[in-house]
Amino acid sequence: MSDKFLYALARPLLFSLDAETAHHLTLPALKRAAALSLTDFISKPAADPRTVMGIAFPNPVGLAAGLDKDGAYIDGLAALGFGSIEIGTVTPRAQPGNPKPRMFRLPQANAVINRMGFNNGGVDAFVANVQASRFYQEKKGVLGLNIGKNADTPIERAAEDYLHCLEKVYPYASYVTVNISSPNTKNLRQLQGASELDSLLSRLKQTQIRLSERHQRYVPITLKIAPDMDMEQVKNIADALLRHKIDGVIATNTTITRDAVKGMQHGEEAGGLSGAPVSELSNQVIRSLKAELGDALPIIGVGGIFSGADAQAKIDAGASLVQLYTGLIYRGPALVKECAAALHGAK
Repeated sequence: MSDKFLYALARPLLFSLDAETAHHLTLPALKRAAALSLTDFISKPAADPRTVMGIAFPNPVGLAAGLDKDGAYIDGLAALGFGSIEIGTVTPRAQPGNPKPRMFRLPQANAVINRMGFNNGGVDAFVANVQASRFYQEKKGVLGLNIGKNADTPIERAAEDYLHCLEKVYPYASYVTVNISSPNTKNLRQLQGASELDSLLSRLKQTQIRLSERHQRYVPITLKIAPDMDMEQVKNIADALLRHKIDGVIATNTTITRDAVKGMQHGEEAGGLSGAPVSELSNQVIRSLKAELGDALPIIGVGGIFSGADAQAKIDAGASLVQLYTGLIYRGPALVKECAAALHGAK
């Protein structure tokens, strides 16, 4: 019985539940299944190694941050065949996030709106979960650790939160992602502004260099940016990435636009819109970044990947790797292998 068929059976039940409830049922079930080797039947992608940021990725299809904010389900997610797993966003201190309900499916648009608000158990619990995972202990693959700021930290002190998290997660990460693009933490996207970004990247780079000397290991840093920017803003970000020698950029996070979901149930909910409506917005940002960056640093493409063709479109736009999130909710684990097969050998 194929994983595609099994997900087709499970999806109606999952979609009958509140989106966050379904999320909190699925991940523990996946964790238990992996612990009992019940995920062995899931068909994995063929090996298709890529070296990006000096890291050997087993295949170019990764899991985007947000699905496993606390790193509690790494081993279960690893069983789905991803070439990399990014967990978080984590903040220095535990925080509950925004009030529920805060996640909404829009099936007509193959989309999700969330306003989770970096709900997580704090960076110390996060690191303990990473250390406890077989994936980390056995060095099975590429693990991205995504960091953010606490909601009650004033924006002018945001860098302190990022630096605190960077210090904590650095020894355990294949790479670290700096999330300055979630729309669900007040004023966070201000950090994408020229002066704010310049200051943040400067301090992150200094800390990265110091930590690389302390740990005798260089861990790349990527910046995750929003799709809701004009080309001048993208150009400014690209310039800052180059000047500060940041190692990569993840394009993109969720959008605050609602044109694609007007009139739909939940279409006007506050939060970030992900899924199919973000696909072309993300591709536009990737193309603009590629025009500015060339081959100087890699782009990881995220947003609206629901098929192998969607994944290929990200590569065609200029991405070196891709990540999935919302497509996984709608399509299930078979999407990982489909995307990997579409990208096999394409570089």
